[in-house]
Amino acid sequence: MRIAIVGAGLAGLSCGARLAGAGHAVSLFDKGRGPGGRLSHRRAETPLGEARFDHGAQYFTARDPGFRRQVDAWVRDGLAAPWPAAGDDALVGVPGMNAPAKALAAGLDVRCSARVERLTREGGAWRLAGEGVDAGPFDAAVVAVPAEQAGALVRDHAPDFADAADATPAAPCWTVMAAFPERLATLDDVVKRRGPVGWAARDSAKPGRSGPESWVVQAGPDWSREHLEEAPAAIVPKLLAALADAAGGPLPEPAAASAHRWRYARSGSLGRDALWDAETRLGVCGDWLLGPRVECAWMSGFRLAGMIGAA
Repeated sequence: MRIAIVGAGLAGLSCGARLAGAGHAVSLFDKGRGPGGRLSHRRAETPLGEARFDHGAQYFTARDPGFRRQVDAWVRDGLAAPWPAAGDDALVGVPGMNAPAKALAAGLDVRCSARVERLTREGGAWRLAGEGVDAGPFDAAVVAVPAEQAGALVRDHAPDFADAADATPAAPCWTVMAAFPERLATLDDVVKRRGPVGWAARDSAKPGRSGPESWVVQAGPDWSREHLEEAPAAIVPKLLAALADAAGGPLPEPAAASAHRWRYARSGSLGRDALWDAETRLGVCGDWLLGPRVECAWMSGFRLAGMIGAA
């Protein structure tokens, strides 16, 4: 079949890779500049050199046997490594969290800067339309985006899928990235749940990293929701002040600092592997179906591909 996948985060990529491996012609469409979704990595030029930040998912675990096999392959290929600071079973992408996603995308037809706004069905075939998108016909369509976006795309074709998505909202997260001229010696490599800070990490200490002292500070969901519509420039000093409080004193002036708002950061959990309508050949996958972990996104996409292959 010719199959369109909306979303090139880990769920869409794992689904696409398994389908392509089974001989299907797969095309992925993503509004971002590159694949990976919340497996994201940003580089920033600073007076201290290039700083690198994992400003989305900070690490992942591998408990599902299928995902463990995938992660073992990534480790063998130098694309992932353990990061004990976050936990005994924590791993990160190398040299950035997006490395595994980029490896999955390498063998696929991934079209970035393509915002899909509508799915239409004509004569038993699917078409995609939107900003930078006019594609089709496809024999099947997969929606692999956050629940809030999935519901809007599938409502006209699968209202029960849309209702499930509407019932599983995500929590937001403000994230600050900052590079410093010296080590923040009073802080451990990971800081959890202190004031507005839900998580902070010395990203420059992760495996395979280089460059100046670099920190990612992620606010908790309640704080993020309260400040959701504020400008990024207003968020930076607030979260750095919270990091200073955790450090027990003032921080050195950062060489660079910026903020990123994840409107749909920590997913809900529907308790389903994936959603598939064999009659219309419409599927939905994503972490919000199984739980708010990187592993769940991969599992949902992989298992949806199995449902499609069995159809």
